[in-house]
Amino acid sequence: MSSQPQTSRLSAQSQRLASGLTRHLGNGFDYQVRAQPHHTNYAGVVWHGSYLTWLESARVEYLCSLGIDFSNLVELGCDLPVVELTVKYHQPVRLGMEAVVKTHLLARKGVRLVFDYQIQSLDGKQLYATAQVTLVALDCRRGKILWRLPAVLEEALAKLSESEG
Repeated sequence: MSSQPQTSRLSAQSQRLASGLTRHLGNGFDYQVRAQPHHTNYAGVVWHGSYLTWLESARVEYLCSLGIDFSNLVELGCDLPVVELTVKYHQPVRLGMEAVVKTHLLARKGVRLVFDYQIQSLDGKQLYATAQVTLVALDCRRGKILWRLPAVLEEALAKLSESEG
């Protein structure tokens, strides 16, 4: 049991959820969210587009946890636009509910990165949505697909592969 008062623990949890603080879990990554009023429709159900924002936030934070700051990629002239997206909605998330976006890199195909997602309850008992997103490395200046990933991204993915093996 924690010696920390209950109010402090709740406050820390609320702050963590509000800030989108994330944690790295091996080959996966958990990103916690709370359904806020601006995520929902008039009936208090999370709008379908909000899920996409959660997926992107989880993906950017996952890359950051691997040492890839997205702004550094952009400075290098590389963007990672979404070229394919599939989402299946299983159950609605409602106003005030907490969920976790479980993210992992499913595959790398040349300069394509395929991410897999599950949005579920914090206890893992309810599945709200599943998704798969494919990104491609793009030269921002020329608007053309890159022949290879930037070195910093290659190195981070190599470390990720080593940690799996």
